[in-house]
Amino acid sequence: MQVYIMRHGDAALQAASDAARALTQKGRDDSALMAQWLNKRNPVIDNVLVSPYLRAQQTLQVVRENLSLPMQAEVMEMLTPGGNATFVADHIRDLAVTGANAVLVVSHLPLVGYLVSELCPHEAPPMFITSSIACIEIDVVHHKAHLDWMLSPSQLFSMNQ
Repeated sequence: MQVYIMRHGDAALQAASDAARALTQKGRDDSALMAQWLNKRNPVIDNVLVSPYLRAQQTLQVVRENLSLPMQAEVMEMLTPGGNATFVADHIRDLAVTGANAVLVVSHLPLVGYLVSELCPHEAPPMFITSSIACIEIDVVHHKAHLDWMLSPSQLFSMNQ
């Protein structure tokens, strides 16, 4: 099973609360670029997990416009910046055991980095810039997982030059 872990797009600094921070145009553009790139790889994503925070919800909306995703997304309180990576990783492993093909997770720093380390204990938490995506391959049979790749909008942009 593949797990695509995405940090939300660039968000405005000013808002009534951290949870209410909205995407900037750069955040929308970068998230669309990443979704279009991923779409070319034809992933069959059958589960979506997303933070309840506005910027993560808006990132998912932009991704949905550029990538085929299931209609329903599971909104998880544990996917907020201070969420519990162990809880989320266990939930992802449960999805893998029940036959999920691929999962998209849209969340925040520092959780996204901790989630990579939780799924792949040999990996240090990577630094995610906004709209970055990491792909983890989970081998359910052998109880293993490895970080397959990680890509940011700036890396993608430089590859296309």
